[in-house]
Amino acid sequence: MQTQRYKFKLSTVIIFFVCLVVLVSLMITDLLISNTVSENIRKHSEEKARLVSRSVATSHIIIEALEDNQKSLEIQEYTQSIQAATDMMFIVVMDMNGIRKSHPNPEQIGKHFVGGDEKEALKGKEYVSSSNGTLGESLRAFTPIYNVSGTQIGVAAVGISLESVEAALGKSHRSILTVTVLGLLVGIIGAVLLARYIKRILFGLEPFAIAKIFVERSTMLQSVHEGIIAVDKEQTITLVNRSARQILKKAGLSKDPVGMKIHEYLPSTRLNQVLEMGKPELDDEQMINGVSILVNRVPLIVNGEVVGAISTFRDKTDVKQLAEQLTGVKTYAEALRAQSHEFMNRLHVILGMVQMKCFDELSDYIRALVGHHNQELGNIAQQIKDPALAGFLMGKLSYAREEQVEFNINVHTVIPEPANPKITHELITILGNLIDNAIEAMEVSIDKTLDVTLHYSEKRLTIEVLDSGHGIPNEIQKNVLERGYSTKGENRGYGLYLVTKSIENLGGKMSIDSKSLLGTEIYITVPYEVEGGNHD
Repeated sequence: MQTQRYKFKLSTVIIFFVCLVVLVSLMITDLLISNTVSENIRKHSEEKARLVSRSVATSHIIIEALEDNQKSLEIQEYTQSIQAATDMMFIVVMDMNGIRKSHPNPEQIGKHFVGGDEKEALKGKEYVSSSNGTLGESLRAFTPIYNVSGTQIGVAAVGISLESVEAALGKSHRSILTVTVLGLLVGIIGAVLLARYIKRILFGLEPFAIAKIFVERSTMLQSVHEGIIAVDKEQTITLVNRSARQILKKAGLSKDPVGMKIHEYLPSTRLNQVLEMGKPELDDEQMINGVSILVNRVPLIVNGEVVGAISTFRDKTDVKQLAEQLTGVKTYAEALRAQSHEFMNRLHVILGMVQMKCFDELSDYIRALVGHHNQELGNIAQQIKDPALAGFLMGKLSYAREEQVEFNINVHTVIPEPANPKITHELITILGNLIDNAIEAMEVSIDKTLDVTLHYSEKRLTIEVLDSGHGIPNEIQKNVLERGYSTKGENRGYGLYLVTKSIENLGGKMSIDSKSLLGTEIYITVPYEVEGGNHD
């Protein structure tokens, strides 16, 4: 992927766009507020002028003075006092001929009103207008004056300088601009802090670096052999890699699960429990429409909070194939080690007899060894037709002798070779764990005797394991089959659990009869399909 020559830092991009958004928002806000404030100031000025003009028009002093010319001087005095109190540009009272009876400039009294916008007021209409008079351009409110009999006798005109209105508008606009600039500064500071915060939670990575990591992560997840399913804290599936899709397709689930709820797509899953409990579940077996998988489920925890969960799994068929290979190698190695140790012990006995010149006893000893070995191996090889199972038991015989355990393998009938190699693997798992557990249970026993009996009849194989150990205490018998339960320390407690799983896979049954200080008897029966049909 070719790297771009120029890249902007994340902080630069965030600061630029945040400032741009803030600036545009403040400009639009400034425009809207300015128009609103201008309109409000103008309406306020009009209303103020109208109220003053109404006050003048309803004053009994004005009304009496207009009806009595001898009191006309009182109009000027009254309007001047009102003008000073209300800070109006002018207050003019005129008669029905438009002749001024009052004016800020006394020289204008007696002259005709200037502006031309008073005509409608002389007809009895109240209104506000703008016009240019002797004192300049002004905002004017006209109110008709009526006497007590309801006859119009004049008009009160109140003016406010438009320059003062514009000055008020300018002052308001300057305040808005000041607030806009302050808002922009706050936006810049906020953008810088936001950029730093985002970069910190992104571990200082730039967008192009994050994109590169994302591509690498996706490639890695798709290339691994294990199936991977990830869910968020709402139990929604967010990721399914290629291997997972292949395994799910094998189980008949070909629909794209991304975006679905995990319990809707996989009702048998336990990812929802992992999300709730926040604890991992490792090496668990799960069936999906007849396909057995081996699953690990782990919660995803960020800053002490469960934000999701991930499940990795493999088709158990692959795991079994690998286990069979490993079991064969391990069994072969254990058999060689045990036989080597046993052979060295016997050589020491032979060497001692040679040195003592006990040749007759030596001859009897070697003859007994050869006969016992031939009888032991011949019985197993003749009765058990599955080479893997027979070799496995021979290895266990050597291991038992090394541990000074009298191990008797009783095969009452010929055990044919199974039709499915899977049966051999499960039987090795069952017998291996039971024999190892029995030998370990007799570690401190005086009489160490282990009997394993195999019997085949009517397509069923019966296995009986009897040891002379100290038995399983009554209080823990119900727990020994649980996964991970052990009284022998950590990383133990998987033997009997694996035995029960293998028996379940074969569709068999198991019973345990254990008495304290008297030993343990385990009885197992499983279906056993053989090659070539019935061998009863």
